Amino acid sequence: MVGLQPTGSSSRLAAQVKSQHLGGVIYLGGWSGGTASMARISARLQQGAGGSLLIAADQEGGQVQQLKGPGFTRMPSARTQGQGGPRTEEANVAAWSRELAKAGVTINLAPVADTVPTSLGAANQPIGRYRRDFVPGSSQGNATYVAAFVRGSLAADVIPTVKHFPGLGRITGNTDVTTAGTTDATTDAGDSYLAPFTAGIKAGAPVVMVSSARYPRLDPDNRAMFSRGVISGLLRGKLGFDGVVITDDVGAAKAVAAVPVGDRATRFLAAGGDIVLTARSDQAGTMLKAIARKRAASPAFATQVDAAAARVLDLKADSGLVSCD
Repeated sequence: MVGLQPTGSSSRLAAQVKSQHLGGVIYLGGWSGGTASMARISARLQQGAGGSLLIAADQEGGQVQQLKGPGFTRMPSARTQGQGGPRTEEANVAAWSRELAKAGVTINLAPVADTVPTSLGAANQPIGRYRRDFVPGSSQGNATYVAAFVRGSLAADVIPTVKHFPGLGRITGNTDVTTAGTTDATTDAGDSYLAPFTAGIKAGAPVVMVSSARYPRLDPDNRAMFSRGVISGLLRGKLGFDGVVITDDVGAAKAVAAVPVGDRATRFLAAGGDIVLTARSDQAGTMLKAIARKRAASPAFATQVDAAAARVLDLKADSGLVSCD
């Protein structure tokens, strides 16, 4: 899945989608043209994939709403959403998701399932600072709203994505812009802060996004998205998630800048992941070549790639994007 900015060329990207057989596009950078304009762009992109493309947006609310303009409701922050009750949340999300569907968006990279301790608050740069958590300091409160968000999104036939597993609430640094302060020394496999992720999965979320932070009590050597213990052991094993796992951005994020571009893709897939998300479409070729090389050299890796492809195809089939007859 590659990024498209408002200044980018959707026609050029559609050609790249076709030539490289890309599986998804994410709208980044803030679009203001409204639903009709986005629907035309989405249709152009789908032409490059024969209608099978996952088209994504970060449509959480508040300061994280990538699509605006006529036809899009200005969504309140998750913090504000968390004051209205779960029934209201589910109904609102269904309405907002129908707007996404009209724009040709098939997958929303929301809701946020991270819990920020009240002692940290806005000092938590990725979540607390932007009021992206539903209920400060309450994993159970967040679990209630994550489940409601998932149900509302599914009711409108838009794929929800629970993020950022296993949680960004206890760090101070933002993995998008720094490596400093991106280690969570507390979270373990029995942590109560996993409750919102479990709730989202039980509510039917078919996609989980894994963070690029470090969790030494889960894996002392690897960032979460490169950790077999986090993805295959904790998420797929203990939590029982059998859906699609997607990276947080591996293109522009500073947290993974020191990792060779191709390795960002192969290490994630080897850990048990499925969709590699890069904000930079120019990196796709390097990643695809790295995957192909490792797949040819390693039967075990080839099996993992095939399993990942099958999970993504199942997701697309369930969403009506492809037929797997």
